[in-house]
Amino acid sequence: MAAPTRREFLAAVSTVLTAAAMPVQAQQRTPAQGRGGPRAHEFVFARLRYDSGDWDYNPKVAANVLNSVVEYTNIPVYPEEVVITADSDELPAFPFLFMTGHKLVRFSDKERERLRTYVERGGLLFSDDCNHDVAGLYAVSFEAEMRRIFPQSTTLAKLPNAHPLYRAYFPFDDGPPQTAHELNGWGDDLVHDYLRGVEHQGRLGVLYSNKDYGCEWDYDWRNKRFQRDDNTKFAINIVSYALTA
Repeated sequence: MAAPTRREFLAAVSTVLTAAAMPVQAQQRTPAQGRGGPRAHEFVFARLRYDSGDWDYNPKVAANVLNSVVEYTNIPVYPEEVVITADSDELPAFPFLFMTGHKLVRFSDKERERLRTYVERGGLLFSDDCNHDVAGLYAVSFEAEMRRIFPQSTTLAKLPNAHPLYRAYFPFDDGPPQTAHELNGWGDDLVHDYLRGVEHQGRLGVLYSNKDYGCEWDYDWRNKRFQRDDNTKFAINIVSYALTA
């Protein structure tokens, strides 16, 4: 079954997001055999596979984020992570695309063209550097790829704390929340008080983090109850922005 187009998906979830939580257990249903692909109204956590690096790092992120989407919003979710390549014909069907890793990021010409089209059509690529390092291999190579795909001078500019992303669901008045992992980072700041991005026609199309949210969210969703504060709330802002901005 082909994935719904982004337009079909957004039409299906056009109702206002609310904080009235659905039961957390509802997200953890097991898909029936033969259920097929995502339905038009379901949010999909799509992960980008790229051949040059460890794209499949932090395997528990999807389940944890999907659990939070169900816990805090009324957005229906597809309960499995979908892995997709940058040159796939179905890439535009997914409003949200997660990318992570430690190693080299290198795209083909076709993949670069598809990613540029993805952003121009309203998709949001969230790239999270697991090295939490502004000079690491992932950072240097990913940034070079983004500047090749989006050669404008504003590519990967720092997002101001007043950016709509930080008000998309929960308020983050001080900008992006700190992670425990970035305290071990290297580079210009031990704690990065900013995210960077690529905008197209006033809308964020690439969100880039050196804060290592992937490792921060890479735990079994059942263990969230042991935390004083839910560190996945910022993921809800990213998802909400991808679906509504």
